[in-house]
Amino acid sequence: MSDLFLVGNASGFSGDRVDAAAPVVRTLARRGLPAALFFECLAERTIALAQIEKRRDPDAGYEPMLERLLDPILADCARAGIPILGNFGAANPMAAARCVARLARRLGLPELRIGVVTGDDVSASVDLDALPVHEADAGLDMSAWTLVSANAYIGAAPLAQALGQGAQVVVAGRTSDPSLAVAPLMHHFGWAEDDWRNLAIGAACGHLLECGSQLTGGVFWDPGYKDIPDPANIGFPIAEVGSDGSLLVTKAEDTGGLVDLRSVKEQLLYELHDPSAYLTPDVVMDVSGVTMEQAGKDRVALRGVKGHARPERLKVTACYEGSWLGEGEVSVAGPNALARARATADVLLQRVRQRGLARRARADLIGVSAVHDSDDGALWRAYDGPEPPDIRIRLAVEATSRDDADQAAREVLAMLCCGTAGTSGARWRVTPRILTRSFLVPREMVPTDVTVREARLWN
Repeated sequence: MSDLFLVGNASGFSGDRVDAAAPVVRTLARRGLPAALFFECLAERTIALAQIEKRRDPDAGYEPMLERLLDPILADCARAGIPILGNFGAANPMAAARCVARLARRLGLPELRIGVVTGDDVSASVDLDALPVHEADAGLDMSAWTLVSANAYIGAAPLAQALGQGAQVVVAGRTSDPSLAVAPLMHHFGWAEDDWRNLAIGAACGHLLECGSQLTGGVFWDPGYKDIPDPANIGFPIAEVGSDGSLLVTKAEDTGGLVDLRSVKEQLLYELHDPSAYLTPDVVMDVSGVTMEQAGKDRVALRGVKGHARPERLKVTACYEGSWLGEGEVSVAGPNALARARATADVLLQRVRQRGLARRARADLIGVSAVHDSDDGALWRAYDGPEPPDIRIRLAVEATSRDDADQAAREVLAMLCCGTAGTSGARWRVTPRILTRSFLVPREMVPTDVTVREARLWN
């Protein structure tokens, strides 16, 4: 057993760059050490959207870019002995496994072993109404909303079990993000499920890597203040984990971006409610005493991660649908653009009210005030700064039906003839609104199952 294990990340969310994996795999293969690669593809609402897709098509509901993500690197990983793990199964891990199997057969890898971990979907097995709400969108009447999905955040143990059964690709649905890194470390080093010290180091590794390029300059960079080299080609992160508990983060070779104390500190604190008690299914991680050292160019070492016994309950995120979002945008430009934009926004809001189309409506003037404004548009109404050369007016409504949302959004389209002088560039769309609630469920209520088969046997 090697004293050092490498973990690479190639995706931080569903929609990340599809060409990010190749430089990571090249670097892992060149290093010649035991290694694994993981893809993190799920946000809170991603599974709900995938579940809606699965309702339309029973063979859908997994990461839509799965084949594009794996095609460039699957053969190289198989050749180099680098297992791939991902929660890209989303709402349909079995269909995702069949997709991977089709790709493997096309690449001449019919014996590639593909593992699937299921059990996270508890929508039919757990009575959510009997559980206290842990976290929720506030101030909303959800009595008429319909459950779309309910998924528990499962830990690393079943993923490690799949690796132990020889899986070269492990497909999962909702997992804890750090668990995707903890699992190959458990498998390689033989960590027990109550080895809190080492599991915490694995969780820190996963937490740092889970958002991909956020560790290596993405979101971090701010031109003229926090510059990074070659942002068009930001390299994705790699961690070096030692049997002695050492942890060092770096990035793929010959890529842009950077790894320094600033970027690592920002990612370490990302989404931490309590740095001394970061809850994961595998361990409670304590980073309150962590120290860091710049160990070379694009290399940062971390020390002082501590671990405590894992929580007795698992988090379940439930997603509900019950209303619709209608959005429309149109532009004005040139002299007097601000007055025309304000008039356009007022007319759009009046039209929505007159027709009784929305529960809630707001207009934003993009280029004047949007991100920081409230539904009443107080900031753009009070704006008295320089006249912008062009302004984009955005209308957003919440409606009880798809048709009402569509009709409200189409009011923007009508402004091409009914609007002020120089109105142009209309677009609109309608999407279901997804709201979330989180619950805590005893872990014994979330049994998992592991299936491992060769690609030629997945049909």
